[in-house]
Amino acid sequence: MKEITLESEIRVCSYEELDQADKRLIDEAKEATRRSYAPYSHFHVGAAARLANGSVITGNNQENAAYPSGICAERTTLFYANAQYPEEAVETLAIAARTEKDFLDSPIPPCGACRQVMLETEKRFNRPMRIMLYGKKEIYVMEGVGTLLPLSFGAENMDV
Repeated sequence: MKEITLESEIRVCSYEELDQADKRLIDEAKEATRRSYAPYSHFHVGAAARLANGSVITGNNQENAAYPSGICAERTTLFYANAQYPEEAVETLAIAARTEKDFLDSPIPPCGACRQVMLETEKRFNRPMRIMLYGKKEIYVMEGVGTLLPLSFGAENMDV
């Protein structure tokens, strides 16, 4: 038997340490939480994607009484970006979450379904997509989806 060690590099910074473009993206993700539809969980998530052409696309979670019918902020944002700008790579995706009271102190990670969609978006354009996860006390910055999904499934696994 052998062991495989997987390592992920995550940079941790404060909002003040970000450049203006990244601050704007975080602010857009935070603002997107205000437009989410979360009447059941009261957990509001927003995402903002900066595309290669400089456009910023936002999205948020949309719940439904039939829970499987809802969708996360990350997928809302990426699907919209890919539908409206099919030739533009997503350079950076910022994600923020809050309760009814306030934004969370620590960043939240995306769910598995969102990680898979993020990976597919990255592979679609054959370039890494930076990820920024916002928390009031710290922000996690990753230089690609592989940091979130080190053992990933893609077309290469299907021998296509």
